[in-house]
Amino acid sequence: MLGGSFWVALLRNGMGGAMMMAVFFLLDRPRISMKNAIICYIVFWAAVVWGFSIWYYLRPYVFVRFAGFFSLPVIGVFCCMMSGDSLYLSLYKISLSFYLLSLCVFLGVDISRWWFGESIWIDILIRMILMAVILFFLQNKFRKCFFDNLEFLREEMDLLSIVALVVCFIIAAFVAYWPSDRDFSILNMLRILVIMFMTGMIQYLVFHLYIHLGREHCYETEKQLLKMNEQLLRRQLELGRQAEEDAARIRHDVRHHCLLIREFVKAKDEDGLLDYLEQYGEDVGSTRPEPICKNNAVNGILSVYGGYARNRGIQVDVKVEIQQDLPIRDIDLVAILANIFENAIHGCVDSQVKDPFIRLSAVHKGHKLVIQCQNTCASDISLYNGVPKGRKREGLGVSSIIKTASRYKGETDFTIKNQSFFIRVLLNISREKAEFTEL
Repeated sequence: MLGGSFWVALLRNGMGGAMMMAVFFLLDRPRISMKNAIICYIVFWAAVVWGFSIWYYLRPYVFVRFAGFFSLPVIGVFCCMMSGDSLYLSLYKISLSFYLLSLCVFLGVDISRWWFGESIWIDILIRMILMAVILFFLQNKFRKCFFDNLEFLREEMDLLSIVALVVCFIIAAFVAYWPSDRDFSILNMLRILVIMFMTGMIQYLVFHLYIHLGREHCYETEKQLLKMNEQLLRRQLELGRQAEEDAARIRHDVRHHCLLIREFVKAKDEDGLLDYLEQYGEDVGSTRPEPICKNNAVNGILSVYGGYARNRGIQVDVKVEIQQDLPIRDIDLVAILANIFENAIHGCVDSQVKDPFIRLSAVHKGHKLVIQCQNTCASDISLYNGVPKGRKREGLGVSSIIKTASRYKGETDFTIKNQSFFIRVLLNISREKAEFTEL
């Protein structure tokens, strides 16, 4: 800080506040409408600028030492309250804003002191140029990359990584906001520049680490979906082989039916023939499978897995009331139901009880879809952090169920009681929420 009048401090504070808020705003999706958010940002910016400038006018020495650090919690709390993102992501953005502002302050002050005789206006000019370059880069280069990978950042950020990143930024910014007590030399200037550069590299590497981890988890989810599709195809092949056996049996039975009909015709026993044909028609009609629900995708997946489970000696009870035109993707419905049914079948087989069972229900009520399943399970299944896990199996498909439900702001609940496994999935499927989730 190179001093100056109240109006010079007002200009510097206005530039600094605008820099932090602009960086945060460019990378944020406010929880309120864009127009109202802009108005709130402008009003708060004006209040903060005047408040800090009055502080400078009353206590300039204290202001120089502590204003930079006070700007982080003051502006940070406001920006986090305005943001529609998670707390961890908001902390990341405000830390990045504070770091970029610290970089502008450091370069502006030290370049002015080294080459331009501590000129106040050169300091302000350098800050303006740096801020314009940073905001231009954020708007035209970084912002698109940030929003394209926003889902990965939301999923991968945790408390430990954010605390480490914030502490790293604060340590680096410390050198920019405590300039009066250090000896001014080219060596100190280079040392501080290296610290700022290393902090920026850490931020850059952490950002790409989040993206890499998110993509890795995404690939893992896709791998699970491929496994699920492979299992579904195997079930369909098994049903196809069974259908071929049934067709061969029907062809064999048709020969006997034709012989019997021929005998009725030879004996001119029309009443006996009509009775036999009526019984045959009732028998054929009773073997026709009834549709499980009106949704074609759900009907297909439940028919395949229901038939497979019954062939394994598992009692299956399915009650599904799902319409065709739900605002939810068929692939998501299949991912949830197929994984639930697949895990239920594994649970029944592993339980080795006499009469295993699966009871599945899915009901659409208003803007919510409730899916519940109860099945027999092995005694070694337990819950860790609310997620099922067994000694022999890691809960294939459970992560896929949780991930798919989260796309619709849904909830999952797992319970184990009396060697029975319960799963409950709640999806919010109003059209507005479905469209918002897909952004």
